[in-house]
Amino acid sequence: MWVVASEPKKPQNPGPPQGPGDPGESGQSDVDVDERTLPTTVRRYKVVFHNDDYTTMEFVVDCLMTFFHKSETEATHVMLTVHRKGSAVAGIYPREVAETKVEQVMDHARKYGMPLLLTAEPE
Repeated sequence: MWVVASEPKKPQNPGPPQGPGDPGESGQSDVDVDERTLPTTVRRYKVVFHNDDYTTMEFVVDCLMTFFHKSETEATHVMLTVHRKGSAVAGIYPREVAETKVEQVMDHARKYGMPLLLTAEPE
């Protein structure tokens, strides 16, 4: 019995040639590439204290120390800036954090009968 060696059969429709480093005729490779999106920067907001004629300086210092974790010296500096210039930034945070701090401090002020005003403004 005779055994005849034959060449491997070629596919009927081979398509464009694709080898290592050969992207084919269309200029595309057979590798799926996921597009990456660049991380977006979170927009930050300033928490601003506004001056009024009724809220005591001690209360403002206490709020800055309690809710913004300022030292007594830092809190006094911010309070004096509010008193002299009409407003001052207590901190800069992501939107949700800034809005939460404004709400917490204003609720605290209302609880003690103070008309303290804070706002969250885009940086």
